Amino acid sequence: MGYVFPTSLKPTDVGFGDTEGIVALALTSHPDFDDTPLWDENTDRNFANDGIIWHPHWVILTEDKRVEGGLAVKQFDPKDTSVVLPPTNPGMPMYMDSPGFQVITKGNTIKVVVPDYRMNHKTDFSYDGVTAYMQVNTGGEGGHGSGDKPLLGVYKVYSVASGNLSLPYKVK
Repeated sequence: MGYVFPTSLKPTDVGFGDTEGIVALALTSHPDFDDTPLWDENTDRNFANDGIIWHPHWVILTEDKRVEGGLAVKQFDPKDTSVVLPPTNPGMPMYMDSPGFQVITKGNTIKVVVPDYRMNHKTDFSYDGVTAYMQVNTGGEGGHGSGDKPLLGVYKVYSVASGNLSLPYKVK
């Protein structure tokens, strides 16, 4: 499960190349693997065991009817040298970044601190909030998903803050 914040930002605002899709900030926690290889979130000097700690990802979402939630993180051919990813991406063949922003949880509240300079100083954009079940599919050749499922898909949407994904919220 995770929290996904679709935005009106452009992929180039957060370090990706010019590509089609919805820029979203996802906050997630998963004990099965660590996809933040540059960060040691639990400060135990092991950079490969922090998946369970809440952490953020910038992702580019596209429609994908192979999963019930109807969305997946946009994938690309790993041999495509024209793809531009932020330098903090985890090295997977999809438009995902592990930017290392601080995530704070307290009670039933979760917050993330995103410096404006890490979004091309954009502060005039819209967003929404979604709770969702996302799943990684490492099956198939080279562990990069299989034809019947995306590498990282939205399998279930539990709630949408606006009720209709209209991105009505603004940065204050």
